[in-house]
Amino acid sequence: MSSKTTGALWNALIRTHHITSRKKVAKLKQAATTHNVFALLRSGGCPGIMYVQGSQAGVESWVAVVQKLRYKDYHLASKPAPVSEDASGVTDARGILYEIESVKDYAARMDAAGLLPWWRKAMGFSGQDDRL
Repeated sequence: MSSKTTGALWNALIRTHHITSRKKVAKLKQAATTHNVFALLRSGGCPGIMYVQGSQAGVESWVAVVQKLRYKDYHLASKPAPVSEDASGVTDARGILYEIESVKDYAARMDAAGLLPWWRKAMGFSGQDDRL
């Protein structure tokens, strides 16, 4: 059986310059519903951070939607891949997009899910003890 058909949880992380366009956020919310994924956005300022989790096909499709929206300084910080076995993932909910206003709160959410080391590495914060 291929990994696209198993129930494995996948995720990806995207960094952008900022996320301020409410039209784009609305499109991301619709894409979360359409592709049955959970998305977590840090919006309102710099940097823009987008975390997505769900099935492999859902995560890959949602990432493709983000890329087509042409965000400034779009960077796929962590390509779609299975969630680490020692991480619980952010949520079991699918088809929703949740916004967070601060990087500190985003880090706390990643920590609660067992994803903080993965997130820090993908964001480029690893090895910097004075950061988050």
